[in-house]
Amino acid sequence: MKKPVFLLFIIPLLAISCSQEEGKEVKKYSIEQFMDNTSVHGSSFSPDEDKILFTSNESGVYNAYEIKPGEESPTQLTKREETTRAVSYFPEDERILLSSDQGGNEIYHIYLREEDGEIKDLTPYEGSRASFSGWSRDRKSFFFICNKRDPKYMDLYEMPLETMEPELIYENKEGYNIGPVSNDKNLIALTKTITNTKNEMFLHNLETGETEKISDFEGDASFSPVDFSNDQKFLYYITDVNSDFKYLSKINLETWESEKVYESDWDVMYAYHSFNEKYRVIGINKDAQTVVKVFDMETDEEVDFPDFDDKNITSVNISESEEKMAFYVSSSKTPQNLYAYDFGTEKYEKLTETLNSEIDQEDLVSGKVVRYKSFDDVEIPSILYKPHQASKSNPVPALVWVHGGPGGQSRLGYSATIQYLVNHGYSVIAVNNRGSSGYGKEFYKMDDRKHGDADLKDCIYAKDFLAEKEWADTSKVGIIGGSYGGYMVVAALAFEPYEFEAGVDIFGVTNWLRTLRSIPSWWESQRQALYDELGNPEKDSTYLKEISPLFHAEQIRKPLMVLQGANDPRVLKVESDEIVEKVRNNDVPVEYVVFEDEGHGFSKKENEIEAYGKILTFLDKHLKGEERSEE
Repeated sequence: MKKPVFLLFIIPLLAISCSQEEGKEVKKYSIEQFMDNTSVHGSSFSPDEDKILFTSNESGVYNAYEIKPGEESPTQLTKREETTRAVSYFPEDERILLSSDQGGNEIYHIYLREEDGEIKDLTPYEGSRASFSGWSRDRKSFFFICNKRDPKYMDLYEMPLETMEPELIYENKEGYNIGPVSNDKNLIALTKTITNTKNEMFLHNLETGETEKISDFEGDASFSPVDFSNDQKFLYYITDVNSDFKYLSKINLETWESEKVYESDWDVMYAYHSFNEKYRVIGINKDAQTVVKVFDMETDEEVDFPDFDDKNITSVNISESEEKMAFYVSSSKTPQNLYAYDFGTEKYEKLTETLNSEIDQEDLVSGKVVRYKSFDDVEIPSILYKPHQASKSNPVPALVWVHGGPGGQSRLGYSATIQYLVNHGYSVIAVNNRGSSGYGKEFYKMDDRKHGDADLKDCIYAKDFLAEKEWADTSKVGIIGGSYGGYMVVAALAFEPYEFEAGVDIFGVTNWLRTLRSIPSWWESQRQALYDELGNPEKDSTYLKEISPLFHAEQIRKPLMVLQGANDPRVLKVESDEIVEKVRNNDVPVEYVVFEDEGHGFSKKENEIEAYGKILTFLDKHLKGEERSEE
């Protein structure tokens, strides 16, 4: 189970990279060229398994597409102006389910696209959000969760395909997190959040109405139910009981005995079984990159996949017949691409080409995992990008990149934003400060009630690491981050005002009192865990003021750039308004960019182009001392 705060303050900005060559000049690309890459994700097989449904922003806004192996290009199925994500084909026809919100407000609805292209909102409940929770085993209905009854809690509904009239099947009055449903639709796995590192797991019987606790551990441990076995004798779940790392386990629902199924030296991120349990898929978070393993359940042997050299298979979806598979491959130099695989022939096919053909991949840089000691000798894992043109004779300015969360992680994946900055001569080190996920439970807890202090020092000590590199100009170091990373940016400028020469805050928290009091209603089940890690705004107001940059803005002396979505439900626009006003009163250069049609993160290419183009202009001016026109 991830820290609840992940959902609060994390935005989709990925990891980092490093070159082996010294002083190589490369072609510089515009932000328009970098953003002309295509982002694709998700997959669902059509009923005849001839086509794959996925989400793409090829048009500039995320919409639903489908492609048939052998075809040169995908077919766009939706042309909505709002970000629209493909969820699934229907089991027996080519209608599809979609998910979309309004302007980034995160109030998602579930939509039906008919085969003729007509789109209908299946959950038209004003102010309420709904999320798809899977198809029933008999394929005659699907489940979804929705907070229309009570804004604070997500109830479980079943939508029969024959009537398309939802039925409330579980009223969630206790603030549980709803997990998988058994094949006979009688059992629901639930979890209850206690703290950011502890929760409990329950089993609810819809027939009897009884809810029984099935996790029995007194210490800190997390439980994340995965799925029920087809015979309904076992519940599979991911846990870290008696371990620093998470592993896959199962509990016998008759004897209540638990058995470890699979463990690694790193966290098991996800696991699932194919429709008839022929295959088991395991996703492992191995030192900031995803390693996927697929096992034959009968032989327990790992299925051999093609070797993609320096690229990683990041996600896998096995068709219902268990004869085909869709999967994604990516690296820090290449955006992820969709592939199709045939288990019978063992042949695979690349279905998308997401890197802009105008960009030479050799001009990009690969991420390198590095580690350094922080102020108290805690080892901090990070990912480094070294520009090709950097050398002893041509030292380059540096950026400390801070991920979202708290509890997020910078990973070895493609980021057009970082590649753009590196391409234009900035080294980037993405710091996985204490409190980041992926490095064990103890490391994960190390930032609790130490935000803007110990975790910030981890970021500052990245400068010492860079100072050892002859190619890095550590007199010109900026700090940049989104969401919780944005908080760290402003905290750095306020609490350590002379450590960084400039800061770029993207949707960052500046006032913890307001943020924790105004968290969206649907996070009610996570509220106590947030308070446990960060502080209770009613009981810990003095402490929260102490760590909130807004109340120390008079100390900021270095240039600041702030980017904000007007519809952000997590970090309200008023926070950015206030920090900008206060810092401007210091006669400090401040640039403020607001996007009226965005929420907590960018979803539209035109906004990304504007935002990141302006970021480079700001950094060039305040780190390189260059005046340049925006691209």
